[in-house]
Amino acid sequence: MKQALQAGARSLRTVAGDIADGFFEITHNGFALIGLALVFAVVALIARPDLQHAGEQQLVAWLESRKPAPEPTDLQPNAIERTTAASPAELPKQQAAVAYWLSKKYRVAVEPLSVLVAEAYEIGGKTKLDPTLILAIMAVESSFNPFAQSHVGAQGLMQVMTRVHGDKYESAGGILTAFDPVTNMRVGVKVLQECIARAGSLEGGLRYYVGAANLEDDGGYAAKVLAEHARLQQVAGGRAVPTLPPNVRPQPLPVVAPAKPESAEQKVALLSDS
Repeated sequence: MKQALQAGARSLRTVAGDIADGFFEITHNGFALIGLALVFAVVALIARPDLQHAGEQQLVAWLESRKPAPEPTDLQPNAIERTTAASPAELPKQQAAVAYWLSKKYRVAVEPLSVLVAEAYEIGGKTKLDPTLILAIMAVESSFNPFAQSHVGAQGLMQVMTRVHGDKYESAGGILTAFDPVTNMRVGVKVLQECIARAGSLEGGLRYYVGAANLEDDGGYAAKVLAEHARLQQVAGGRAVPTLPPNVRPQPLPVVAPAKPESAEQKVALLSDS
């Protein structure tokens, strides 16, 4: 009896050992197959960049689908790339003085003005136009409102006639870029160059620019631009220039007297009439 039990135990151990060996063998072979599959997949991706690109796109799409839906008020991290603003502290002293003066006179934030001033100086250096002249035209035309539009359809900072000069915006993406401040400035300068070349003088070019070349009077436009140009030149030269003429004082806001309180009878009458 004892021998039979021992024989049975040995048999069970043998069976268990065979099962364990088989399981290990299967597992080992399974991992080996997975490893080989991974190796073949890596080799295929290296040999076929198109497969690698497609796989990356599928992975990115899957990850995007797993992201929670953004809140309506969530901010975009790349918004700074679309912002037309810069610190005036990063400008050269001359340009910073111009930016601060324009900011004070036209009540526009100095940060976006800093971008416009820097761009005007860069364009002016390349086109041989005085940057303060470019800024003076923007001041007279739009008071630095990039979304300004006249009754005849002139748009943007330099009030370019978009329907006339629409071809000049094509390389930037179309006529809607007229409301991008830097793009509008560059197109405006291009139009100004053409006007000056056609007229043969700066003052004559300004008359062409405002559309008064064939008129006896330009409404004082050229004089306004040249006067503002002269003031900006003085500011750029380090002189203290008032933002208002000496004989002009800021007008106080009108004070409106509070309406007299209505009597209880009047209120009742109004309620009953409604």
